[in-house]
Amino acid sequence: MKKLLLAAAALLALSGAANAQTVRMGTEAAYAPWNFLDDSGKPAGYDVDVGNELCKRANLECTWVANEWDTIISNLVAGNYDAIVAAMSITDERKQTIDFSDAYYPPDPSRYVTNAGANFDFAALKGVKLGVQGGTIQAAYAEANLKDGNTIQSYATYDQAMADLAAGNLDVVLADGPYLDPIVSASNGAVVFAGPEVSIGEGYGIGLRKGDADLKDKLNVALEAAKADGTIDTLIAKWFPGKGPFYKK
Repeated sequence: MKKLLLAAAALLALSGAANAQTVRMGTEAAYAPWNFLDDSGKPAGYDVDVGNELCKRANLECTWVANEWDTIISNLVAGNYDAIVAAMSITDERKQTIDFSDAYYPPDPSRYVTNAGANFDFAALKGVKLGVQGGTIQAAYAEANLKDGNTIQSYATYDQAMADLAAGNLDVVLADGPYLDPIVSASNGAVVFAGPEVSIGEGYGIGLRKGDADLKDKLNVALEAAKADGTIDTLIAKWFPGKGPFYKK
């Protein structure tokens, strides 16, 4: 009897795997520790761990697609993948084009960084060359609030912006705090935080095509369970030491 039960359970598991919905996850793969390519060339990072965890819980067969940031939303809308898991902040502007899951990381302030020794008046920032990544909440904030009297330079990736900061071609970079934390720590004082924290967005969510309610519901149910049992907090602690816990009550 025991062998029959084990065989039935194995058959059920195989049947469930065979019937699993295939979901293609799009990510930038150039924004560590959120998302990047590991030594074997595969997407890795917090976004990827969260996506894989939710897919497992929702019985989804997930694959990953790396896509440049500036076309990541347009390629979702075009059907080249089914979801965006790429440290994308939930904003009213983006909601006009795509839907979002619930947040899988809470709002986190953006930060300014400069080269050590620089001294700028962030209360009335003027005459600086400011770097941002195009299509980000930081780029939108800079265009709306800092364009007057400053030069806003947009980059395809934040790595390019940081390289120009190190080369002296920029004065300031504005980016997500969690992205900048390890860069500042590893710079041995060459790059420093400056100015105030800037709160933008509603947290980080999974981007979905308008009307894809079934996938949105499946991901949100899985996400709620992963928050409640502490899994999301564990992944946050893995990739962002010292952050959280945010979700487990």
